[in-house]
Amino acid sequence: MRTTLTLDDDIAEKLRNLAHRRQLPFKEVVNAVLRRGLSPGGNRTPPTTPFQLRTFRSGFRAGVDPQRLNQLVDELQVQEAVGRKL
Repeated sequence: MRTTLTLDDDIAEKLRNLAHRRQLPFKEVVNAVLRRGLSPGGNRTPPTTPFQLRTFRSGFRAGVDPQRLNQLVDELQVQEAVGRKL
């Protein structure tokens, strides 16, 4: 069926981008998106609980990166090993 449809600019841009990424005609992408949105259970991902981050106290002050401390230890060990060889 042929019909005229007026889309908001942001929706049209998203559909164009999706068509370009999937290398499909614009018409095919619009139909697929409409089918998915109108089908029962169109939102296939079940709602999840919000992610919560559990915090803990650390022995390090703010701004101290423990990963960088490991790198420092490695560098000191290399310097020590090189110093012994000389």
